[in-house]
Amino acid sequence: MSADHDNKSALEQVYAARNAEELAQAYAAWSNAYDRETAASGYCLPFMITSWVARYVPRDAGALLDAGCGTGLSGPYLRALGYTNIDGLDFSEEMLALAATRGAYRELRRAALGKTLPWPDGRFAAFFSTGVFTEGHAPTSSLLELVRITRAGGHAIFTVRDTVLQSGRFREQFSVLEQRGRWRLLEESPPFRAFAVAEPEVLVQAFVFEVA
Repeated sequence: MSADHDNKSALEQVYAARNAEELAQAYAAWSNAYDRETAASGYCLPFMITSWVARYVPRDAGALLDAGCGTGLSGPYLRALGYTNIDGLDFSEEMLALAATRGAYRELRRAALGKTLPWPDGRFAAFFSTGVFTEGHAPTSSLLELVRITRAGGHAIFTVRDTVLQSGRFREQFSVLEQRGRWRLLEESPPFRAFAVAEPEVLVQAFVFEVA
């Protein structure tokens, strides 16, 4: 069986997960090979998100949250850019164990997006998240909690898969939060490929909001 087939199979298992338990099991099975296989596919989101963070968030702004950090691919690159106060959350213990080896995170916690998060209101200067708002993953309700734990004047920076932007009611949630005066849109990218080498049909958009 080829590596390409293995990688596609792992992705299919992740996207096919019907609940949080199945998703956790899929990532646990994939965790050891995740970095190698996603790199071979040209998975660029953990690295691209650093561009938006650097564009909008000063290095001395305060604590940042990598929401759905996985194996912690973004952390070392943000640290290289001078961001040294980064926390991470993920629901996979196996992924968090790998993230801990990166030496880029101040604290890592196991938590599930879509549920109450273990931080007080306004804890973070910004949160960033990539590859999380996609097929079978975190629901739109996750944004309510992430905004709650982000301080006024802070930033929400994340990607959304094109196929769930409407079907997952993300735009509806964006509007609800805007109408409630909880945030305002600063930037919406055009659709772009999440994988530079493989999976050309997987398109995402990046969004940046200022939290009120």
